[in-house]
Amino acid sequence: MSVESYRDLKVWQKAIDLTVDCYAITKAYPSDEKYGLTSQTRRAAGSVAANIAEGHGRGTPKSFLNHLWIANGSLKELETHLIVSGRLEYVSREDARPLFALCEEIGRMLVGLRHSLQQSD
Repeated sequence: MSVESYRDLKVWQKAIDLTVDCYAITKAYPSDEKYGLTSQTRRAAGSVAANIAEGHGRGTPKSFLNHLWIANGSLKELETHLIVSGRLEYVSREDARPLFALCEEIGRMLVGLRHSLQQSD
């Protein structure tokens, strides 16, 4: 699999969208969560795209695959933070629904990309 830049990957683009959306939604979190759930949610969201980029930048399929797994882990961490945010009533189900849908889509795309990389090995 040959991609000139990680920025060309649709999954990376979607992960950036997810990060921006998470920053927007966490603006409404209580100020006492600034160093707690707000920070953790934003960090986990940003980590998805960052690991895709880092893995691609390492230049080997094995390293890329490893970073895609890490990105997937960050995605699951983000989903967990969103669930907690919902239970604490920092975010409504309606507002969280598109974020969860985007997480699911990115998760499927990561699986597809991993399979593609494994088959090209």
